[in-house]
Amino acid sequence: MMSLKNFGIFALVACLLFPASSVYGHGFGVDTISSVDVQGKQLTILVEMPMYFESDQEGQITITATEDETKENAKNVTFLIGLFHKDDMIFRNYFFTDNGVLPIKITPQQGYDNFVIKGEQDSLLGAWYGTESNPIEIVGPLFTSGGLYNFEIEVRTIDEPTNIIEDSGVYNADLSLIETVSFIEQDSENNDVEFRSKSYFDTISNFEYNPDAKEVTFEMPFDWSEKQMSHVSVVHVETHFPKDFVEFLPPSYSAYANGIELFKSSISVDDYTEDHERVVHLVLLQDHLRFLKNEMKKSDEPLPENISFRLSTSEEIAFPLEAYTKSEDFKVNLSWDPIDVEPGVDTNFIFTIRDGRTNDPLRSSDYTFVLIQNGKEIHRVSGTAQVGGEFEKFTFSEDQTGPTIIKFENIRNTGQETEFALVVVPEFGSIAILILIISIMSIIFVTRKTSLNI
Repeated sequence: MMSLKNFGIFALVACLLFPASSVYGHGFGVDTISSVDVQGKQLTILVEMPMYFESDQEGQITITATEDETKENAKNVTFLIGLFHKDDMIFRNYFFTDNGVLPIKITPQQGYDNFVIKGEQDSLLGAWYGTESNPIEIVGPLFTSGGLYNFEIEVRTIDEPTNIIEDSGVYNADLSLIETVSFIEQDSENNDVEFRSKSYFDTISNFEYNPDAKEVTFEMPFDWSEKQMSHVSVVHVETHFPKDFVEFLPPSYSAYANGIELFKSSISVDDYTEDHERVVHLVLLQDHLRFLKNEMKKSDEPLPENISFRLSTSEEIAFPLEAYTKSEDFKVNLSWDPIDVEPGVDTNFIFTIRDGRTNDPLRSSDYTFVLIQNGKEIHRVSGTAQVGGEFEKFTFSEDQTGPTIIKFENIRNTGQETEFALVVVPEFGSIAILILIISIMSIIFVTRKTSLNI
């Protein structure tokens, strides 16, 4: 099988793993359906729900329909919504909103054989709608287990409440409830060790720890069809285990999905979020998933119905980070010193601009170096890397903490750009939480392994 070990990433702590715009994908509680064609109008439908539903605690699902041309909410929309979990239909009902925003309050309660919908119903389709005094609410055994939930959505009226549309197509949104499951495994001396698996996508099963190989394996259902993959932005799972479990506490890990080795950027070690646990994050972006699918298709075997993960100990640490521009013309290597980025301490950002195909340093490379926090620039400087490599110095102030995007713009005056990120979190002992943010437009998958130093 072909290796994905071409993007090196230093195994520092990381508790947020995300492309610049999003982070947990389905697990974040948002899915977007684009290009919904209704009587010549193009709509975008956004589905949002919490990552957790607590029993007897109210939560809310919100579905919003926006017209692409006007950027305004659609009017007088009736949705036919089917909700499915593990191939079982939970409900399928009509819901109406006059302003394009449909809030549905959810109160999960155990002990009910069925759920109850509260609200008003219209006389045309029997669609449920809410008022200020009587909002739509569903009470009963909904969202009582984690994993992936599928929303099948049809638009049945728009513009006018009586403008019934017979066939506008069926569109799907997938969102997940975070599920944490504990597993008791034995170490090399047959002592019990508690592992916890936290999934932001679907349910984890067949979890095992092999003390001889010093590796963890587990599975997750996954539909490799293009229809499903087209709106899967990220698959994110966490493996938790005690910090005193020394035999599984190396400086870094290797990870595999269905036998294919993952990018180092897909693996991050977090020793700071939990006081007594190490957390290892595995994050597969959509392009990672497509690459895995293409690799699996090279065999004569049918595509599996799951992702089979393997997490193994490794002594390898790879720095610098690498990121490509959209065109694949340029690659940027980035390191920084000191590794622990702290407010009030000078940080040197050391980088090399390289040819994306030959990996050669590119002399006399113009660039603009930008630091962004909370969507606002905090630093911008332009320069020229005379020999291909250069460094920029910056000192974060006490109020400049949190997620920070490191952006290289207008590389060699071509308009090409790429991004990295770190998060400065003083409350974790001023440790920089590090993740590689691949180019905002795309990720270029390279099939060769590189471990070049600046």
